[in-house]
Amino acid sequence: MTLVAAAGFYLFRYGLDRPTAATYALFTTVSLGGIARTPGTGRQRAALELRLLPVCWLLVVVGTWLSVRTWSAVVGMLVVGFLLAFAAVGGPRLAGAAPGLQLLYILPSFPPYAPGTIGERLAGTTTGLVLLVAAEALLFPEPSPPPYQERAARAAGMAAHCATLLAAPPHALTDADARAAQETGRRLRSQTVPEAERPAGPGMRDRALAHTGLAARTLLSRLAQLPAPPGGHLGPEVTAVLHATARLATATEMCLSTGPSPVAPYEDLVAARAHLSAVSAGPAPPTASAPVPGARTPQFAPAVLRRHAAVLEIADAALAMGGAADLAAHGRHASVEIVQGRFWYATSRAPVLWWHRVRGHAGRRSVFFQNAVRIALALTAARLVAGVDTLPHGFWAMLATLSLTRTTMGETWSTIRVALVGTLAGALVTAAALVLVEGDTAVYAVLLPVWMLFAFTVGPVKGVGWAQGLFTVLVALVFAQLEPSSWRLAEVRVLDVLIGSAIGAVFGLLAWPRGAHDEMRYAAAELLRRAAEIVVATGASVAGPGIGGPPPQAPGHRSLQHAVVLAESAYAQFQSEPTPFGGPARGAAPRHMDWQATLMAGHHTLWGSERLLEPPLAVLGPAAAESAGGLGDRVAARMLLVSAALDPAGDTPTGPLPPIDPALAGFTVEPPGAPRLYYAAVSWLESLMTDLARIARGSADTPAQGASGP
Repeated sequence: MTLVAAAGFYLFRYGLDRPTAATYALFTTVSLGGIARTPGTGRQRAALELRLLPVCWLLVVVGTWLSVRTWSAVVGMLVVGFLLAFAAVGGPRLAGAAPGLQLLYILPSFPPYAPGTIGERLAGTTTGLVLLVAAEALLFPEPSPPPYQERAARAAGMAAHCATLLAAPPHALTDADARAAQETGRRLRSQTVPEAERPAGPGMRDRALAHTGLAARTLLSRLAQLPAPPGGHLGPEVTAVLHATARLATATEMCLSTGPSPVAPYEDLVAARAHLSAVSAGPAPPTASAPVPGARTPQFAPAVLRRHAAVLEIADAALAMGGAADLAAHGRHASVEIVQGRFWYATSRAPVLWWHRVRGHAGRRSVFFQNAVRIALALTAARLVAGVDTLPHGFWAMLATLSLTRTTMGETWSTIRVALVGTLAGALVTAAALVLVEGDTAVYAVLLPVWMLFAFTVGPVKGVGWAQGLFTVLVALVFAQLEPSSWRLAEVRVLDVLIGSAIGAVFGLLAWPRGAHDEMRYAAAELLRRAAEIVVATGASVAGPGIGGPPPQAPGHRSLQHAVVLAESAYAQFQSEPTPFGGPARGAAPRHMDWQATLMAGHHTLWGSERLLEPPLAVLGPAAAESAGGLGDRVAARMLLVSAALDPAGDTPTGPLPPIDPALAGFTVEPPGAPRLYYAAVSWLESLMTDLARIARGSADTPAQGASGP
């Protein structure tokens, strides 16, 4: 940053005598290299910054033309500020670049109204950005972390290894293999993945890659939980499914490593799964002894049917992983025949997928929408105050609003207090320097690069107070070379920061002052309420037409999908927010809550419901139908209980979530003669209870009092 900012500034200020271009070259570097927090390596940042060059041109031109009147500048700030902040729905990289783009628009939105200088402004912007791109790409190269696609490929390889071990005697994983599978799945969780590598964009490949990771985690978890058969014999149908799963997982690993589509292994697993499903739904194979005349058709033992249901879930997860991986690797050239309902995005064009993402967050419960409204209103108010009161350097007030406004009121207040102390200290140093040096610009020219290096190195490490103080001196050294300055420049800087901080604090208080903390609780509660509705409807449908009603229709599933999307966005912001100043807000859920288990419960509800309602549906007997329907009602009731404990708007006192009743986890006595569908439903509901147990205990590794084991 020091090399780029100094090179651009000195080139135009002293080499070409173009002070306007010098200003824009320097602040373009500060905007996209310092204010922006674009994640990734230098080359990744350079690629994004190069693509943003036309956007930077547009922002400079629009800001210049709208600065002619205060009202047009204020309206422009409201619209552009909201759009740039809301662009965070496009993923972590756009979210990180948004503050820098905001500053690049703020700079030309102040008088003097000089449309004749647009050429100089664009030249400075272009030069600063091109130099920054070159420096990011060429200087101090950083090692690239493994991409998410590589992590998913490793997970597929581990799944193939586990499935191969389970298909061969003794049909069980060793403790070391189980731990390796758990660790491989953990590496796919978002908090273990560098922000720039997370597949969080709205495009088809990002969605498919995220789907691949989720399916791989589910597959590894199911494989690790498959118990060894008591007699040491799985049966040829189960063995065939496990072998086919291993082949598909191996082919998926190759597909994610720029290999071919896993068409043949996918079709083999589909056939093996269908055969196992048909065998499991039919009568048990005859024994060697002659059948007794008039005897009832024999059924599989409950333990066998449970194993069949668990292996069918393994096959479903492997098929989901293979189809999603093909989409992620080959896009529209994927060859696997996928399930349209599960992969709804496969046939949609990029504008449609962007529209889905934008529409999903265009509401007051979206933290992206909240952040965009908060920052747009704060910047608009700062621009109005700067225009009405004609602040000498109103740009600094808006910069303070942009850099000091946080997503929670407690964090904003804490940041402002430290920033004001740092700004005051920097102003004292600035005033002393301006008095001692007076108008000798040569001294300022020599000091500027040294101070840049110090500020750009120490500021990010020491925190916002140091950053504000060092930046106060830096801007004084810059403006002292552009026009004659006195010690009053430090006074103006303190005043502007104070005004910008006050505006940021006001809108931090008025607009969703608790940030994602309450929204995470609300989104999780809403997700579990929607999931409970799907569980009840699915349980009623599985119970049979005489007891239940028709299967849940698509709108119910779409509402749960929407709830999952909002919960995931709230979780992403919740992870980036520190604890509010002074400790958690009253009634706030503890930060060690396993929100990931809440998200997994939503996904498991969707997938399991779709799997159980695939035609043709078997008819359960009265005892099995009553047990399945009652079981679904009890799990749904547990979901509603946890939802009420999480909901910040509810009357349920918050605190530790109630432990799971052991009777719930034990379920009921298995009805005799129940078909395979009953055990598939039980297996699905047990997985949901495992997710709810993780939520209740706050950690997947620490059992809570009264909580049942898996």
